[in-house]
Amino acid sequence: MPDLPDRLAARGVTRRDFLAFCGSLAVLIGLGEAAAPEVARAVSGPRLPKVVWLNLGSCTGCTESLAQSDSPDIASIVLDVLSLDYAETLMAAAGSQAEQALKRAIFTGGHIAIVEGAIMTGEGGNVLRIAGRTGTELLHEVCAQARSVIAVGSCAVDGGWVKAKPNPAGAKGVLDELPDLRERLINLPTCPANPEWIVATLVSLLMLDRPPALDEMRRPVLMFGQTIHDLCPRRGHFTNGEFVERFGYPEERLGWCLYKMGCKGPTTLTNCPTVRWNRRASWCVESGSPCIGCGSPDWVDANAPFRLRTDAVRPGVLGMKPENVAQILAAGTAGAFAAWGVVETARGRMRDKDSTPETGDGDTTG
Repeated sequence: MPDLPDRLAARGVTRRDFLAFCGSLAVLIGLGEAAAPEVARAVSGPRLPKVVWLNLGSCTGCTESLAQSDSPDIASIVLDVLSLDYAETLMAAAGSQAEQALKRAIFTGGHIAIVEGAIMTGEGGNVLRIAGRTGTELLHEVCAQARSVIAVGSCAVDGGWVKAKPNPAGAKGVLDELPDLRERLINLPTCPANPEWIVATLVSLLMLDRPPALDEMRRPVLMFGQTIHDLCPRRGHFTNGEFVERFGYPEERLGWCLYKMGCKGPTTLTNCPTVRWNRRASWCVESGSPCIGCGSPDWVDANAPFRLRTDAVRPGVLGMKPENVAQILAAGTAGAFAAWGVVETARGRMRDKDSTPETGDGDTTG
């Protein structure tokens, strides 16, 4: 099998592109861009983990985000090299051959389990059966001796779409089904999960033998530590009180803020605006859609209908219209500049040149 550099070259990926990608991975796991060569060696070297990818109650959207069969990105190629021993949707084997591949992959333990899709517990787990067993049985078997478990996508994290009311299938997340797994679990929500997050997490496990820093929800802090609103390129329009209120109007073409169109950016913690999708080409808001909050817990029931017009920002029990918040922010900024001007004037740094006293030698000082 060709090694990673050969595979990348065959896909038109230069060494410079690959090192830039490794630099971004290093930043995502908290090492800094200077660690790019070490990351490159880690994903190109022989010490690669066995990876078992389970598809449970899912639409396979996370797999599709990874595969991008017409034009795979660097993350997809790297994941393919990381000994993906079992992946129902992607593997060529089927039937008994696939089951044998799974048994070989988990026989000695120490593998990394990636779980996509909700855990289906309805009807005693019989809502989802794979190779004559329930999906829950398969999950327990694969995770029992796994070195780490990565819940990929919102469905695996907390049930996602499948858990939406009335949830007749009894869908839930990995941690709800396996609470003892907490210390080995890493959650990567959103619908779908970004392949770059998956590779960065695997690189952290490979290089550092531990996950990246996690928050209380077991999410990597550097990937899920800021709101989309914090990072959004449209935030300036929010501050100026410039909002899209109807699609198809000039404000939409001007790229104004989508908060009034239901954007959940202020309450959603992900770095989508900086990592993006499809070779970093774009992301939801840049393509013209309001954020629907798929990185938030129980996002379907909490955020639907996704494009419901939102007229108020509610910090605590106080209700404020977005434009009022923007006016307050703008007034605060103007006030800060005014205060700065007073201080600088008092320090003598903003005197008019004509009013500056002359020195004894005829020079002026500012």
